[in-house]
Amino acid sequence: MSGESNVSIAQSVREQHGKDEGFYATIPPDVVVFATNTQHTIPPDVVVFATNTQHVSRVHKLCYEHNVPIIPYGTGTGLEGGVNAIKGGVCGHYTGTGLEGGVNAIEGGVCIDLTQMNKVIEVNEHDFDCTVEAGIDWRSLNQYLRDTGLYFPIDPGASASIGGMTATSASGTNAVAFGTMKQNVLNLEVVLPDGRVMNTSGHKCRSRKSSAGYDLTSMFIGSEGTLGTITKICLKLSAVPECVASGVCSFPDDKSAIDSVIETLQSAIPVARVEYLDDVSIKACRAYSRVSLTESPT
Repeated sequence: MSGESNVSIAQSVREQHGKDEGFYATIPPDVVVFATNTQHTIPPDVVVFATNTQHVSRVHKLCYEHNVPIIPYGTGTGLEGGVNAIKGGVCGHYTGTGLEGGVNAIEGGVCIDLTQMNKVIEVNEHDFDCTVEAGIDWRSLNQYLRDTGLYFPIDPGASASIGGMTATSASGTNAVAFGTMKQNVLNLEVVLPDGRVMNTSGHKCRSRKSSAGYDLTSMFIGSEGTLGTITKICLKLSAVPECVASGVCSFPDDKSAIDSVIETLQSAIPVARVEYLDDVSIKACRAYSRVSLTESPT
């Protein structure tokens, strides 16, 4: 189905795909775990490395026929465990940039790794959009776009894949100016549970305005793999600013800090990023990074 070289049952590979950076610990299925303060998960039984949409579709069809659940998985940079394989199944690999341990397999199963699907299919500079495969990460995409004067503004922090960011509706520090993934995706190619392949806005459609039919694109963004596996994404791009300025401001209390942000936005001052830290967070930053910041809302 996928070729012998694209399938792995190595213990190290399975353990890598059985957890993210959350507090869930991956253990072999034959190990007995006694009560502890740490949650434990079972690694997947098999890892399949898909190289194209047809690979993903064939695995979906097989799992659908045998009633095996399919769960997208990322690179393991998340913390939330949101894609835990409660009853095993297939885990489709994006990047795992969530916060709840969502890539953990509770009872084994199969993992589909999409990181080899990392191509930029097309860039339309005059239309400010591009189409990419799900496995490319946002940093690599912006590196590819560096000579066009355009960039993809959604920055979740970690080196998340575009597929994983779409599946979790990622945002980041630029959300105040550019919104989340839901505002920056034009079209999706999705493999449905039974293996059928669909485009949420129509085949090769890149239109930014549409009033025809259901908004299927928005429905799949943030669905976390429960509705299908995302394989291609058409994205909005933005112009790289000529200059960027940043500053750090301390305030006597929380209300003053929040009111300052509101007044700035109401004054139509273009702000791309806004981050708020209370006095407790600043104290932690001072202790960890030895920075000279005033311990007050910032």
